[in-house]
Amino acid sequence: MGFRAVNGETASVTSRTPRDSRLRLVRNRPMATARRPAVNRGSRPAPRPPEGTPPPAELARRARAGLTGAVAIAHWAAAEHGAPGALSDEAAARAAAALGLSPREVRSDWDRARLIGLIEHHAGTTRPGWRLQAWDRDDSAVLRGWVALLDAWSLACPAPETAEPTAVAEVVEAVPQLLSLLQLSAGPVPISVLLDMLRQRVAELRTERCEVPQEAAEARESGKAAESPRDAGDDTTLEGLLDWALEALASVGALTVRESPQDGPEGAGSAADDAKGDRREAVLTALGNWAVWVKLEQICVAAQSPAGNIEQPAADMLRGCAGLTPGPARAEYRAWLAARPVGSAVTELIEAARGDDALLRGLAFEALRVVGAPAEPAVRAVVGESCLRPYALLWLAEHEGADPDEALDVLTREEATWLWVDTAAAISDHGESPLLVRHLESAVQGTVPALLEEVRAVGHPRTVQVLVALAAAHPDPALAKAVRRAAFQVHTGGV
Repeated sequence: MGFRAVNGETASVTSRTPRDSRLRLVRNRPMATARRPAVNRGSRPAPRPPEGTPPPAELARRARAGLTGAVAIAHWAAAEHGAPGALSDEAAARAAAALGLSPREVRSDWDRARLIGLIEHHAGTTRPGWRLQAWDRDDSAVLRGWVALLDAWSLACPAPETAEPTAVAEVVEAVPQLLSLLQLSAGPVPISVLLDMLRQRVAELRTERCEVPQEAAEARESGKAAESPRDAGDDTTLEGLLDWALEALASVGALTVRESPQDGPEGAGSAADDAKGDRREAVLTALGNWAVWVKLEQICVAAQSPAGNIEQPAADMLRGCAGLTPGPARAEYRAWLAARPVGSAVTELIEAARGDDALLRGLAFEALRVVGAPAEPAVRAVVGESCLRPYALLWLAEHEGADPDEALDVLTREEATWLWVDTAAAISDHGESPLLVRHLESAVQGTVPALLEEVRAVGHPRTVQVLVALAAAHPDPALAKAVRRAAFQVHTGGV
């Protein structure tokens, strides 16, 4: 459920008499659907993809051709009528026998089907995702699924177990810059050039973390020029991880790695690569070139927009999007996400959701909806945190295909009440009094006394402030008095 500051007018509440404490129940709609002022972001012509880019139908055909294994395992899971959520050895063997694959291939296709959204976990079992149902008829669904796989390339093809986690994280964070170089080069790029850029990017990341090599620090203190020869072990590590990243990106269909041609002017210019012993080059596929171009365009749009949140940390970006209508806000989320590795972006959004601002909590999960399948493990991991549990359960329900209006049914009464208080806290901090009064009608309880009793019991840290704000905003003196009494009882620990 997303909620943002709302400045539009709201209808006055006329359905109750001065002494009537009953609530008129309405469907609890996400606050993101509330009317808000439109933000004029200016006009910008629709960008054209790079020359030579195939039309969307052809791109979708190529994506389907590269994902036949994931589609096959998804159909197998659908035919199983409740395949286990985690693919057991026994289930993998059955799938391998049915599909004529090895168990290793089955597990690889299974992981990809999950990342794309072809299969979804629900209540310990696996069922077909909505994208599987649309796979043969909806080109845009296919392309979005393929982009989700590209975003999760490091999950689809995990790093070697012997690799140091920090080095792996650095390479994953550097890959978008390498992909941008490949796209802007509009042709093959020598592996040696990519390795040089990877070294530079990793050095920048370490500088940002204030990890300055001891030799360089001593050289600066003595006033000598820093020779700082590159550590051979570190260089070997980066070379190996670059190979892993290129193989992973090639496995999802984003690029190809090939030997550089040896004849002609281009071959003559590769003497430096020969000296280094690596005559390979990488080039984006049509799908990879299109996907990277889309992400770069999203960044450009955000950079030119009045919001301009792309360089901001997650919390500041979400605050900057609070006044936007849902469409422009999602565009800002996409641009912000395109500018950073998906893993670190998801971690940053989760951290923003853990803060004290309930508005940012709701917006963070709206941004995670834009992330899609790659965010699922992180969202599942926070289900046990009380302040995030209702949001995470709703996110997972919608991700698994539930209608947003019906997703609320996955919450217990206590969880729904906690979410109601959290939403009220966001409205109290960032919205208007009439909207807080209207929010009263979205409670699952049938009467004000029942609502107040359960609100007191749920233990939300903002309960007192919410009740005081509601009492001040409500036009019914009798109801306002009852709410103030409840706030006093919570404050003093009474009953």
